[in-house]
Amino acid sequence: MLAALIESLRPKQWIKNLSIFAAIVFSQNLHNLNMLLKVCAACLIFSLLSGCIYLINDVLDMENDLQHPLKCQRPIPAGRLNPKAAIITSIGLSCLCLAVAFWLEPQFGLVAAIYFALLAGYSLKLKQIVILDVMVIALGFVLRVVSGALVIQVEISSWLLLCTILLALFLALSKRRHELVLLDKYAVTHRKILREYSPYFLDQMIAVVTASTLMAYALYTMSAETIAKFNTTHLNLTVPFVLYGIFRYLYLVHQRGKGGSPTTIMLTDAPLIINVFLWLVSVEFILYLAK
Repeated sequence: MLAALIESLRPKQWIKNLSIFAAIVFSQNLHNLNMLLKVCAACLIFSLLSGCIYLINDVLDMENDLQHPLKCQRPIPAGRLNPKAAIITSIGLSCLCLAVAFWLEPQFGLVAAIYFALLAGYSLKLKQIVILDVMVIALGFVLRVVSGALVIQVEISSWLLLCTILLALFLALSKRRHELVLLDKYAVTHRKILREYSPYFLDQMIAVVTASTLMAYALYTMSAETIAKFNTTHLNLTVPFVLYGIFRYLYLVHQRGKGGSPTTIMLTDAPLIINVFLWLVSVEFILYLAK
């Protein structure tokens, strides 16, 4: 049961919480050990909180997941984890995480509580409201980035928040498209909100957020505020990595039929992994070493 419980917390999905590190990277405090440890703690707290939400979501969606070719293998729908045990664990673990969050930094604790409430609301109702469902997912990423700034008490650029929400929308819409195409006529049976979408409609929204994400990031790197803050004009050299990353992801979604799990893609697609690594190295060099 312990193995099934850990699997239901979905550790592989915790990679999404690495967005919490955005604030410490772009505030040029990555080499501050005390701040880094706080951000690591914040990342762990958000990972466990998201795991608690996964437990609740899997219990609520148990019947629908049985209709999905992959989700039916999850511990709860597969019968390897008792739903009651999952709910008890979720309540206990989330209370512990929120208590630690408030102890670590009250403002950070407040955002963590809002994050948990938002995702709980998503699991209960918001995922049934067209467009708002993907916007809630995107807002969850924004709260992660904001929490990473609050836990170390640094300011975060509005540009970075804009890039975060646009990129998150891109991933969420791509996931909806994958579900719609993969399940075909059974899509509505698995997720009712999919009846409100069509591949064409999703492609239109993906096109909008793709262009917006690229433009927002490019403008961020070239803005007077950014140049003054980092005392460099070279951050725009990282734009090609973002451009390639988005194009590669679109290729995987449209040509390879992937996109159902952004985490899986990030952990298994070698070109994308190399691209992200090179982006990180270039940001590290420009913001920290080329001084």
